[in-house]
Parts: sequence; structure tokens; C-alpha cells
Amino acid sequence: MADIFDVLAEPKRRDILRRLLDGEATVSDLVEALGLTQPTISKHLAQLRDAQLVTVREDGRNRIYAVRVGPLGAVDAWLAPFLGGAPVTMADLDADPDAGPTIFAAWAGAEAGDRVGRVAAGAAHSARVALDAAQEKLQGAQKRVVEKLPRWGRGD
Repeated sequence: MADIFDVLAEPKRRDILRRLLDGEATVSDLVEALGLTQPTISKHLAQLRDAQLVTVREDGRNRIYAVRVGPLGAVDAWLAPFLGGAPVTMADLDADPDAGPTIFAAWAGAEAGDRVGRVAAGAAHSARVALDAAQEKLQGAQKRVVEKLPRWGRGD
């Protein structure tokens, strides 16, 4: 199975998932709604199926696709600390494989999805800045300790 983050990194796949939030759809429905070609939609649906983000059922000659939010628990668990929410745990998903992650609701609209992306990127940047500052403090403290230690073996 492809890494879910790799699958969700493609904007067209996120668009397909957003459309499927409105309800089930055929490939033709998605072609019409998204203005993409049938081969493009089919390619992305195959990747979404491989990641278990969509289900498919046959209805006569049509294949009907629906979103499956359960696998998004991994994304929810990863993003929740950045957004101040409680992550969905694996125990939650074991109890209800289709438990709706809180973060996925943000992908219902491009503006909200962009906001989630900006918050996550900002949180990652803030964490990196805090880590760099902590490293500098640690190096400074280490230097002061070394300066105060007896000068063993230095010939003083």
C-alpha cells in the first residue's frame, strides 16, 4: 500500500475525495464534475483504491465510488497535535474502521484544506525553530560546563 501522505499529496486525488464527500459517484460523474479526462480519473481512483480511501461497487455496467474515511486516521493522528486536537488512535480505528477523522472534515473545502496545510506547515516550522534554539542553549551550557571543569590532563 502506498504511503497515505504520498497519495494525498496529489491535488487531483484530493479533489476526487472532496467530490466524493458529496456522495457516491461514477467515473463519468467525476469527469463531469472535475473537468478531467476519464483515464486521469481512473488512474487516480486506482491509487485511492490501493490506499483504501475509496470503495467501489458495481451497479449493472457502472462502478460506483464512495469515500472511505477510516484510513485517514493516520493523517488525523499525525496532524492533531499541530492543530490542538485529540488524535484518532489505532484502537479507535480497530473499534470502528470507518471512524471519521476530525482533520478530514477540513478537506471538504479548498479554503479550509489550505488553512490546515498552512497551520501544519507553520507548526512544523515553529517546532524546527524551537529545536534549533534548544540546541543552541544546550551547546552553550555544554561549553560553560567544560570551562568550569578542572583542567585534567591539560598540563595546568
